[in-house]
Amino acid sequence: MAMMGMLPVIASMVGSTSAVVGFGVHMMISVLIGLGLTVLFGNRFLTGYGLGALVGLGYGAIWWVLGPLMIMPVMMGMALFVVDLTAPMSLMGHLIYGVILGLVAVRVLTSRA
Repeated sequence: MAMMGMLPVIASMVGSTSAVVGFGVHMMISVLIGLGLTVLFGNRFLTGYGLGALVGLGYGAIWWVLGPLMIMPVMMGMALFVVDLTAPMSLMGHLIYGVILGLVAVRVLTSRA
């Protein structure tokens, strides 16, 4: 995201232009989204690593559509569903995040059982 210049764009959602603020905002959003995965799917779908990775992959894809293609443009007064040259890298980042999130959630949930 830093290489694509997206951190100041994210920071602008809270009235800043700082890449550090953008990174912080993005990390807070990521934590909330991660908690959402665990609350929504924890006991039913995050029972094994394979299923956890698959659920996380889908969850990451859903948040790619919701976040950079819908919510952020609405908050910034931009057009919805704009797929430009940064979109494939953004999608890949969200998919990787989702898989890792799913695997970590399975690990945390199964270690508590």
